Amino acid sequence: MEAVSVIIPAHDAARTIARTLASLASEKEVIGEVLLVDDSSSDATATVASDAALRCGLPLRIIKSSCRDAGGSRNLALEQARFPWIYLIDADDLHLEGGLRALLAKASAQPGPGMVVGAYRRHVKGEERSTKLPGGYVASGPANACAYLEGRIRSIAVGSALVSRRVVGETRFATGLAYDEDTLFWTRVMAKASLAVVTRPIFIYFVSVERSDDRFTVRPAKGFLEWRLALRRLRSCGIAERSLKTREGLVALKIARVHYARGDFDMAARFLNVAEAAPRAGADVWRCMRYRLKIALRRRFSAPAAQLQRA
Repeated sequence: MEAVSVIIPAHDAARTIARTLASLASEKEVIGEVLLVDDSSSDATATVASDAALRCGLPLRIIKSSCRDAGGSRNLALEQARFPWIYLIDADDLHLEGGLRALLAKASAQPGPGMVVGAYRRHVKGEERSTKLPGGYVASGPANACAYLEGRIRSIAVGSALVSRRVVGETRFATGLAYDEDTLFWTRVMAKASLAVVTRPIFIYFVSVERSDDRFTVRPAKGFLEWRLALRRLRSCGIAERSLKTREGLVALKIARVHYARGDFDMAARFLNVAEAAPRAGADVWRCMRYRLKIALRRRFSAPAAQLQRA
């Protein structure tokens, strides 16, 4: 089998990085290098990683970074990766034994795909909630990319996919975005890659729902406009306009949901307007209607309560 460049962005990851590296130890025969990008850490991330890699026999190379951005850190490593295949995993997730070899075995099949996507286990608050299986992929790269943006193909979690360095080429992660930079990267890669899937879980994805939702509340309007500008650059990949507008609606609906849950009904209503203006599947039409009703009801019943408090 050909060797793999493993890329791990890390910021203040001293508490988790040893465990992540240990989870990769069973794959060391196919790992050519582990590129850990130590991005402005204020803890002992680099020291802990070096010690763990030495114990595990992993070929670790530490790249210092000051970009404070996971996408930017991954880009630095992509520039320096030397092996034919790229595998990305975060510094707080766990690789599952044999997963990387399963991806490589599929990649070695004839005709060889440029990208292989596997399943993953999703953990929330320390509990395994579900196993997410890839599905819905077709032979056409652009068709996969459009379906991915529109939510008709399950999102790829970093840690579940293997991609050829040749296919990645000059493709890089968007930087400075609050969210969805992974989606933009995978869409660009998918648009030019033949793709295969494996149904075995490749890694465990530890999800922080609160941290994920927080991203949508920092400068929500400006953050959305910056993200939408990056999204629209996907036109250069041949992505259909409808797919771009559908993605805008999906993200706007997600932002509306977060702001509604946190009691900011005005902001929720603003993003709901964006979601309602986008092309939507039947389920999303219903979600918009439901949130519109919920916002109206919460506003109606919260107003008398506020008046009583003032009295």
